[in-house]
Amino acid sequence: MTESTMRTRTIIALASKPSLPNHIKLRHDAGRGRWLILAPERVFEPDEISVEILKRCDGATSVEDIASVLAKEYNAPLQDIIKDTISMLQELSDKGVVKA
Repeated sequence: MTESTMRTRTIIALASKPSLPNHIKLRHDAGRGRWLILAPERVFEPDEISVEILKRCDGATSVEDIASVLAKEYNAPLQDIIKDTISMLQELSDKGVVKA
């Protein structure tokens, strides 16, 4: 791999403002009653919590703000939500499904 073709890893942090790239779509499959992440030649089936996070990935809302809202909605400790949110978004970022 040459230096020009190497991909730089994006690190997801509290201040990151994640979004889905234009070629990635979050869609609800009504026939099967589940959410899917549609990517070129790939399909991901996120769990319920991941869907709630991804719905908020608009490129304007920070990870910290997303986690704060979810901590209130699910009555869960903020630090646990932050840790899980960053972990999930980092994994999807590494796969090219989320950008920040």
